[in-house]
Amino acid sequence: MTSSEIETRSDHPHTAEPRSFTLAGAAGMLVGDVWEPIGDADPVDEILMLHGGAQTRNSWNRAARRLATEGYRVTTMDARGHGDSDWAEDGDYDIHRMVDDLELIVAARFPGRLPVLVGASLGGLTGLLALGTAKPVARALVLVDVTPKIEAKGVQRIGEFMRSGLDGFADLEAAAEAIAAYQPGRQRPTNLDGLRKNLRQKGDGRWYWHWDPRFVAGATGDNAEIGNDYFEGIVPHVTEPTMLIRGSRSDIVSDESVAHLLRHLPHAYTHEVADAGHMVAGDDNAVFLDQLEWFLAEILGSPPRPGARGE
Repeated sequence: MTSSEIETRSDHPHTAEPRSFTLAGAAGMLVGDVWEPIGDADPVDEILMLHGGAQTRNSWNRAARRLATEGYRVTTMDARGHGDSDWAEDGDYDIHRMVDDLELIVAARFPGRLPVLVGASLGGLTGLLALGTAKPVARALVLVDVTPKIEAKGVQRIGEFMRSGLDGFADLEAAAEAIAAYQPGRQRPTNLDGLRKNLRQKGDGRWYWHWDPRFVAGATGDNAEIGNDYFEGIVPHVTEPTMLIRGSRSDIVSDESVAHLLRHLPHAYTHEVADAGHMVAGDDNAVFLDQLEWFLAEILGSPPRPGARGE
């Protein structure tokens, strides 16, 4: 098991920028970014951010930059089969394999101090499963728009959207149109360059999602129901401080989902972001970060560095 730093993107003294690294995983190379805190002081805390299914580590860039500017060291990872990480030769993207990868990442990158794990959707479920089965991967957990009981209709809708793009897009504009149709409540970006991090242009000139198409096979309503039953027995064993941040318009996490979480994990904190959907961090990044930093400061005792300049 080896880990290597592969790129430094900026040494500007007042702007946090990522340094990429690779890590040899069970299914091939895993790729991540580390965002070092501004200045020479030790980091306020260690944060590990795991993206949702069919996303990449770049979905955390805005959040990671602000957190690093405020004194935290932030690590963001591409899950197996996503972004720049290798695809699994056997196509195994079972969540238990994601937990295996998480254990490896923490052992390699966080010697001596467990991170605060921030997990969106699939990343949050990975953290829940790991901590609920006594894996030493985090000292606290922040769930971003995911709970042990998720709405099957929402999962089905996400799966249909992902499958609809498997044949690729003629150009970035076509991809943006598809995303806008799926997320009509989110403001469409005028600059499409950000899509280049979530799509790959292949030899045929078309743009394809930046993840293994075999991953999407598990995104069905039936699988969501099976997962709900399984997680119900796992979650009560999570003892670490936990917080849920969810969007009020999420079709994945409902009021019933939140009540179910609190019945099985009564020590959890919850916050709803008004007029935000799935994913809440993309719809209202500022409010999401304000709530995350409240949890870090008030519950975990790791406030932002005094005088830090956030975005």
